[in-house]
Amino acid sequence: MKEKTKSKLGKTHTDILKAAYAQASRISLQNRFDEIASHLTELEEFCLQMVIDNSEKSRAVLSVLITSLVHKIHNPNQDIRRHQDSMKGGYSGRGIDTKYITPFMKAQRFPSMSESGWLTRSLEQPLPYDSNYPGKITPKELKQAFLYILNQVEEQNKNAQTYLVFLLAKLIENRDKKSIDLAKPSNLPISTIIHFMKQHFESKYQSHGASRLPVLAIYSIYQCMIRELRRFEGQTLLPLEEHTSPDIRSGRIGDIEVRNDKGKVFEAVEIKHGIPIDSQHIRDACEKFKSQPISRYYLLSTSGEDAGDTENIRMEIERIAKIHGCQVIVNGIYPSIKYYLRFLQNTYDFIEYYVENIKGDKALKYEHKQRWNEIVSQETIEE
Repeated sequence: MKEKTKSKLGKTHTDILKAAYAQASRISLQNRFDEIASHLTELEEFCLQMVIDNSEKSRAVLSVLITSLVHKIHNPNQDIRRHQDSMKGGYSGRGIDTKYITPFMKAQRFPSMSESGWLTRSLEQPLPYDSNYPGKITPKELKQAFLYILNQVEEQNKNAQTYLVFLLAKLIENRDKKSIDLAKPSNLPISTIIHFMKQHFESKYQSHGASRLPVLAIYSIYQCMIRELRRFEGQTLLPLEEHTSPDIRSGRIGDIEVRNDKGKVFEAVEIKHGIPIDSQHIRDACEKFKSQPISRYYLLSTSGEDAGDTENIRMEIERIAKIHGCQVIVNGIYPSIKYYLRFLQNTYDFIEYYVENIKGDKALKYEHKQRWNEIVSQETIEE
């Protein structure tokens, strides 16, 4: 089947799907479901959610409904309840589903059919999807919800685009909640690991959370060092705090903390993403650790230190060493990771910790995890 026709706006079925998916992605990633729900009645939202809740067991209903909504946007004059060419004023829903909708659903890892939702007996009957449709769609509430949505579009002139975006946003949300298999490459040279880290930290993402990635990387390094290095014998690496927990409320003095057997801070790390470290950052850090008997405090950034503030940084570090005794160390993330990795017996341990931390961190979204797999799967690595 060739998609030779366009809607009045010049959009193909594929164009419509892509645009709706982009809008749905923004809503899901920014958790702005109220934005789309405000355009729905409570009953409409309930019925759409009913389809989502049954999407794994009743994939055919989901596929047929999305096909119907996409085609309504494509051809507003079409009664989408007349889903077969054999019906008077009908169209080939199965053909559109097979060619465009099901491949899209598979590509996005949504619940999907092997070929088309119209291959199920409950939906293939050559009768309109109106209140008299006899197909045995189960559960009964799902059938009522499915027919109600189509009736709202045709009888009440409701916006098919709004329904479509809501469904896609919910599908994205459900997909992103599921675990994703993440690659754990072994035997990587340190230069390649650094390349992976840099790409992962600095890729462009639609959602918030990328600033968490360098924290997880350094934390993974510490998970390795706490086991291997004599310096950390008898010390405890504290679990990471939630990404949104402010230090002043949590009692922490850094993103990462190592404490001794008496519960005192032994070493801490503060990590910045895209922000150069300046002398004010050092003064702020001192305010947090000045009452702690800490020996080292690291300030690390993906952007290194502020080149225009080098002298003030040096003076602050010297001042703190004299009045407190803590050694403040300012450095870039990438040189630090490279330095630390050289101490490890096996760099695969770092990769394994990093991947597991990515999996479990609540601040990260699906796109952050998927991006890691994309980076690792690249055939050509820049050295």
